[in-house]
Amino acid sequence: MNIRRQQHIGSDPFSLVLAFLGGLVLLFLIAPLAGMVLKSPLSDLTAAASEQEVRASIFLTLWTALAATLLFALAAIPLAWIMARKQFPLKRLVSGIIDLPVVVPHSAAGIAILGFIAPNSVIGGAAERVGVQFVGGAAGIITAMAFVSAPFLINAARDGFAAVPERLEKAAMTLGASPVRVFFSISLPLAWRSIVSGMVMMWARGMSEFGAVAIVAYHPIVTSVLIYERFGAFGLAYARPVAVIFLGVCLLFFIVVRLLSKEKANAAR
Repeated sequence: MNIRRQQHIGSDPFSLVLAFLGGLVLLFLIAPLAGMVLKSPLSDLTAAASEQEVRASIFLTLWTALAATLLFALAAIPLAWIMARKQFPLKRLVSGIIDLPVVVPHSAAGIAILGFIAPNSVIGGAAERVGVQFVGGAAGIITAMAFVSAPFLINAARDGFAAVPERLEKAAMTLGASPVRVFFSISLPLAWRSIVSGMVMMWARGMSEFGAVAIVAYHPIVTSVLIYERFGAFGLAYARPVAVIFLGVCLLFFIVVRLLSKEKANAAR
């Protein structure tokens, strides 16, 4: 039997160097956020939180990012299963297309989306006829958020499905289970942690999006656009409290989601 022995950080010079370098990275990530929080007086935070525009933008950001995640998950999760389980021509090309929104400049992504959903386009015109407004509407915000954040869900769910032992799926089919039943009773339950993690990342990425959303739907105004607008018009001191409040709201939601996921995992054991 192999016994893995864990060494304490700093027990040898190499580990000490790695810990130092890792600490520098953590400091780089924490210092700007901590500085932003410490430089925001409680009175400024209270005043910003009392503004209807700030509360409305945060609520709009939260629900549109959540709507983008839930709506596009209906197609993204099946696509992830296909990428994990099936072989087909040009699969690598499809994989590259999935990752493309991550590397495309988001202002360019916004221009591409705008041409796709503009009122004079086929989709935009059809949507306007049934009362759905993409440009300058919540539907446009959802579309822009989903475009830039969907790769996080697809890739995480793909890795989750790939980690499910194929022998379990094949055994179930041998016993007479249909592909649909195998998917919902074996593949999906065993990959759910990766799927939930991907959905959280997609939701987070959608909430932080600025470039594509600003081009497609500057108004109604989401929080990232509001922060930029206040910074450009009034400076750092006026934009910082909104950023701190939004950071706190996002952190609170992520903690709740993680706790719920942990409780579900413990209940499943």
